[in-house]
Amino acid sequence: METPVFEEFEPQRGCDCPGCVHGYHGVPLPSLFGPAGRPAVRKALALAAAAGTVLGVGHAAPAVAAAHAPLRPGTPAEDDPPATPQGRTAPLHGSGWMPAPALVPTTTRAQIINRAKKWVSAQVPYSMDKYWSDGYRQDCSGFVSMAWNLGTNEWTGSLDRFGVRIAKDDLQPGDMLLFHNPANPEKGSHVVIFGGWTDYTHTYYIAYEQTPPVARRQSTPYAYWVNSGRYVPYRYKHIVDSKGGTQGKDAPVPVNLPASSVRYPGAASFGPGADNVHVTELGGLLVSRGGARFYTRGPGPRWSEADRRATQAFQRAQGWTGRDADGLPGPTTWQYLARKRGRDIPPSATPAGAAAPVGAAGAPGASSPGVPGYPGPSKFRPGANNPYVTLLGRQLVRKGFGAHYTGGPGPRWSEADRRNVEAFQRSQGWRGAAADGYPGPETWRRLFS
Repeated sequence: METPVFEEFEPQRGCDCPGCVHGYHGVPLPSLFGPAGRPAVRKALALAAAAGTVLGVGHAAPAVAAAHAPLRPGTPAEDDPPATPQGRTAPLHGSGWMPAPALVPTTTRAQIINRAKKWVSAQVPYSMDKYWSDGYRQDCSGFVSMAWNLGTNEWTGSLDRFGVRIAKDDLQPGDMLLFHNPANPEKGSHVVIFGGWTDYTHTYYIAYEQTPPVARRQSTPYAYWVNSGRYVPYRYKHIVDSKGGTQGKDAPVPVNLPASSVRYPGAASFGPGADNVHVTELGGLLVSRGGARFYTRGPGPRWSEADRRATQAFQRAQGWTGRDADGLPGPTTWQYLARKRGRDIPPSATPAGAAAPVGAAGAPGASSPGVPGYPGPSKFRPGANNPYVTLLGRQLVRKGFGAHYTGGPGPRWSEADRRNVEAFQRSQGWRGAAADGYPGPETWRRLFS
């Protein structure tokens, strides 16, 4: 009998068999393992080997496997995961945030596992409303969004859009196991990264997951400790092999749009007040067609002025005018983007009434005539202390937006600065993420114009 090949990643223990795995957790084991655990296993193996001698060498391996596989203990109470409430779809946040790449990027299985290992090694604490230094939310769905390197924080109700459903036998490291409870998303919903089978019986696997109290990696019964029958395996749509080729027949063409969403989602999905996954998809497609410079934070689920400007630039690139280039995507605009038709946004394209872009992602760039150069978003964040904050505050006062100052504007960023900026942004007709109180390049340009 050919020796089975097991796929594993840097095991943290000497053995992942059920006796050893549960021995580490201090869980009482079936009598076969005995009070000492390992000695009884060795005794069982010796008896199995003896039986193999009588039956012939070809039967020795199945006899040894029988000592492990059938005796997987049931779900121990100690390993039942705590409740894992999660946040909804959201943009990246945090002090270490970096702008999302132009597309939902391609990635390899090794990169997915390595990203997951970083959180496990850092012992990232579980939280549904806090964000780690890389910008991802510290809950189960934020963990998978991070491992798959998505440009947003997704949740269990949207992660399936970024994957293709696969069978259990097709699972490979880097895939995910997802359970979303639509009746009550906060009850039972959970998602983990599959790290490889622990043995050839495919009853236990290595799971990388974010669950209270911290991110962890451990041997887990398939599909999970609880609600096992409701987990669905998925593969990331843009996974590639080491040579850059797309893996698997199910992998789609490199478009930042799930195949199920090529159909136009409807006009109600876009415009002021819209907050949904289709806005994120639109932003990713616009970025891939030359609209990256319109975004200072990366596309997100909440409709913003950046989405309107980028959409209008794309529409005008097709030669459309008037109501056909109003910055709101209709069925034709959506199909052109989704199917990669028409012309990309030219480098010099700027919608009417908008400023020429200033440095990518809010970096310092050239200023418009009479407008000081935008110094970048890092100058206007909690803890910031620099002359640009004073300059901003004084200009807000000149423009009539200094109502929240109790004293004169100063160099230390404060809540008064944020609220005054927010008031100015709202005066421009912006809402949602476009009026969050933090000045981006367009806020800066309009304020100093």
